[in-house]
Amino acid sequence: MITIAIALLFLAFYTLYYTSKRVSLSYDNYFEKWMKKNPDPLKIAGIALFVLSYFLWIFATAFGAGTLLFFIALMTIGSLIVILKPLKIINSKSLLLLFVVMGFFEMCYS
Repeated sequence: MITIAIALLFLAFYTLYYTSKRVSLSYDNYFEKWMKKNPDPLKIAGIALFVLSYFLWIFATAFGAGTLLFFIALMTIGSLIVILKPLKIINSKSLLLLFVVMGFFEMCYS
């Protein structure tokens, strides 16, 4: 459940990051080009993903702990996207591998 919440939080921040007008972007794949061409529906979708991720955090833990963990994860993911995306370190294959490994460990140790 936590892995899904982190993945949704990452996707929400990533979509809002790519719909920003201030960010200089490099278009490496079709998905990034499509996100830049359709900013208005993606901003709504990004905010909806934030809310969904927040409720998943609350559902997986309690209200106070879920709120705290949500904001800690938001700061961590936001910092990593802002720092690593312009350097082209973050790509879809590495993210998929990361979330699969996280999901595996979550299922094994819960």
